[in-house]
Amino acid sequence: MISAIFHALIYDPLYNALIFLVDVIPTHDVGLAVIALTIVVRIALAPLSKRASEAQRKMKAIAPQMEAVKQKYKDNREEQGKAIFALYRENGVHPFASVLLLLLQLPILIALYWVFALGGLPSVDTGLLYSFVGSPTIVSMQFLGFLDMSGHSIVLGALAAATQFLYTRLSMGPREKAPAGAPASFSADLSRSFDLQARYVLPATFILISFVVPNAAMLYLVTSNTFMVLQELVSGRRF
Repeated sequence: MISAIFHALIYDPLYNALIFLVDVIPTHDVGLAVIALTIVVRIALAPLSKRASEAQRKMKAIAPQMEAVKQKYKDNREEQGKAIFALYRENGVHPFASVLLLLLQLPILIALYWVFALGGLPSVDTGLLYSFVGSPTIVSMQFLGFLDMSGHSIVLGALAAATQFLYTRLSMGPREKAPAGAPASFSADLSRSFDLQARYVLPATFILISFVVPNAAMLYLVTSNTFMVLQELVSGRRF
């Protein structure tokens, strides 16, 4: 049931979009098709991406107030939760925007992995094609003539890591150190742990997965991250 829904809503549309782009691109370059598809996806997700970025900055801005609320209601979790959500409403914070953005992107990455690891490209499964999508006679798996999209490349992993780091730095700003003499607290430690993982652990993970994830999926990440970096720069964010 879940597999059928995934195919109908994610895998099949993505597969058809990719094959359509391969067919219309003069060189039939799968890598160029992945880049074009990524740009289309990022444009579609741009409003949500903007909200997620704004939510991160607002969460950082109200961090001192959050800590004060947690300390005030540290013995009453129910009141603490109500006060935190009231603080979110007052400041227009959407705390789940980033999570929703991630949840929307994960199925795309999984589908790309399936397309290139299990989908049989460069052979085209015509049984999955919509009636209006033609089957290309040539499918070039060599991106720009030298990088196999079904292979693995640590260079793409490093580029994905670097672009992710740049995006995180732009969207979250410079990392703040805890004030000298500030009392230790679980929430502050958790916040610093999340900040550390977002800035350094996640980018490093991209390098590790490049050893097992096809280059096509890594190219998606590089293109997606680059798009978001440019989006942040255009909106006036700086290091």
